Amino acid sequence: MLIRKPSDIPSSLITSKDQYLNRRRFLREALSGAAVAGAAALGIDRVADLISPRTRALAGTKLQTVKSPLSTTGEQLTSYQDITTYNNFYEFGVDKGAPSKNAGGLPTRPWTVRVEGLVNKPKTFDIDTLLKMQPLEDRVYRHRCVEAWSMVIPWVGYSLSEFVKQCEPTSKAKYVEFISYYDKHVEKWTNQSTINWPYTEGLRMDEAMHPLALLTFGLYGEVLPNQDGAPVRIVVPWKYGFKSAKSIVAVRFTDKQPPTTWNEQGPNEYGFYSNVNPNVDHPRWSQKTERRIGQPFYEQRKQTLMFNGYADQVASLYNGMDLKKNY
Repeated sequence: MLIRKPSDIPSSLITSKDQYLNRRRFLREALSGAAVAGAAALGIDRVADLISPRTRALAGTKLQTVKSPLSTTGEQLTSYQDITTYNNFYEFGVDKGAPSKNAGGLPTRPWTVRVEGLVNKPKTFDIDTLLKMQPLEDRVYRHRCVEAWSMVIPWVGYSLSEFVKQCEPTSKAKYVEFISYYDKHVEKWTNQSTINWPYTEGLRMDEAMHPLALLTFGLYGEVLPNQDGAPVRIVVPWKYGFKSAKSIVAVRFTDKQPPTTWNEQGPNEYGFYSNVNPNVDHPRWSQKTERRIGQPFYEQRKQTLMFNGYADQVASLYNGMDLKKNY
């Protein structure tokens, strides 16, 4: 029997979301006809409906997209179910399953993103204005967590650089800071008092302007679920996942490196750059391998790639830097 390695699998053979959900529906029917009949009576026929009932108003909303030449190929997509139920979103709990249960109260409409700092003129963008700013692209990216697990996610968005241009930063701007939504009165907001809310992240300007950095509005062709950072987040595929700020409400341009949440929490564990470097272990675990979520147990463990496999595109950004110090 011929067993193909993930790198041998063309994108044409990747299971689509609809096929995946139909397969899951078939198995559910085969295993429990009575249970499915009950679910059907409640109008439940999508995985998204089972995740968080309070997200149904926007869940499943389709986005008009075009294919992107920057998309990663030859990788098996992580299922929609895994992407939306195995999350780091500490505002809604530290357990991986907590955000999908608790983030339903996040108010994603109306939504604005304010721009401040070293810009020609401070301004505020409505979420619908952002959605129409550029054609939305389908981009498959590897997503690598510092906790040594990974996914392959079909994001929807456009290059962050297009948004940055609209912000009109001045020549003095060297960094861009992202500030996430914060409201302790939102139901089921975490009581993690050790974190200095709101969550903040930052990039160097040349990183933010790299075409792979994505201003992200959806996944699997639909709007982002709350637990995945709705309604707008960034995705920086060559960095560890915590660099990809979720539920962004403000963008600030600065001439100095901004403080970031995890760098403040554990400066010996989470550097500002946080580029994926398998040669630098986290103080509490190895980064040499990763566990691909959703794959069969014997296929999950994979070798971690430098810059998460995007070295050819981004390594030049760090010429002359000590990549063990600036991992």
